[in-house]
Amino acid sequence: MITDPLFLIGFIGMALCLFAWIKFNIVKPTEAFIIKYISTISFISGIAILLSIFNNSGDLGIVLLAGSIVAFIVMISGYLFKNTEIISTSRGYLIPIFLIFVLRTFLYEPYQIPSGSMEPQLKKGDFLLVNKFAYGIKVKRIGIPKLYRTDPQYGDPVVIIPPHNPVPYIKRLIGKPGDVVRIINKQVYINGKLLKRSFIETEEVVLKKRYVYSSGKSVVTEIDAIGDLYSEQHDKSEYVIRYTREENEQFPQEWTVPEGHYFVMGDNRDNSNDSTKDVGFVPRENFFGRADYLWMTWECWTCIPTFKKVGKIK
Repeated sequence: MITDPLFLIGFIGMALCLFAWIKFNIVKPTEAFIIKYISTISFISGIAILLSIFNNSGDLGIVLLAGSIVAFIVMISGYLFKNTEIISTSRGYLIPIFLIFVLRTFLYEPYQIPSGSMEPQLKKGDFLLVNKFAYGIKVKRIGIPKLYRTDPQYGDPVVIIPPHNPVPYIKRLIGKPGDVVRIINKQVYINGKLLKRSFIETEEVVLKKRYVYSSGKSVVTEIDAIGDLYSEQHDKSEYVIRYTREENEQFPQEWTVPEGHYFVMGDNRDNSNDSTKDVGFVPRENFFGRADYLWMTWECWTCIPTFKKVGKIK
């Protein structure tokens, strides 16, 4: 992210604005170009940084930490130069930035689901609160927690950072290190024991299929299908899964989860990129947190946000 030209432009713009503002308050020089347009330059620079973070799936927590440190240094410089304007302004930035950093880094971070891999309970556009301290305390999104470390449990709705892609995924934890995961006729076995499931109902679903022609042209087609909903029980967790008829029919498969890794699957079993496909085994350090609450649904930019499904995630 830090090598992204957009991020560098935003960072340089912010740095110039900060330097010019401090110099102006201490030396009181003739109004310079940057001071005259400081609000515009800082706004554009801030937007550039946020866009870079969004496009690169960067960690906003690191940026908030850096902002807190800079605001603290500026406040100290205000005391050194005995400048009340610098002190009061920097303190006004330091307190909210630091509080947001603490809340977002160590407590809860908002996350929007980018796909339908966890349907029917969680759908694309749902906003979740990810419990960052569920498996221990750490500053960065990935890494082994240094304090209060605990390991994910069977059935947890986990948010992970796949090794092959820096974008967070939400999946269901199915297998722990050393487990033998076997799938036969779309039924999951853990160490030879079948996960219990009970039929709920049948529903109509719409599948989106992407086809790539030899010319390179990509076309997305919608297909009507039938989905069967089941209540699946895994250890102490119980949740709803969906199987789509005549989709993802495969021969029996078996995986042995390596030490320090975990096996995850989407609740939308036949339409999920998970450990059965490209995601593979997930290293312990790649766990971002546990999805605890759904607090808003916003399916598209032109849609109206709704709060009908607000509640704890099973």
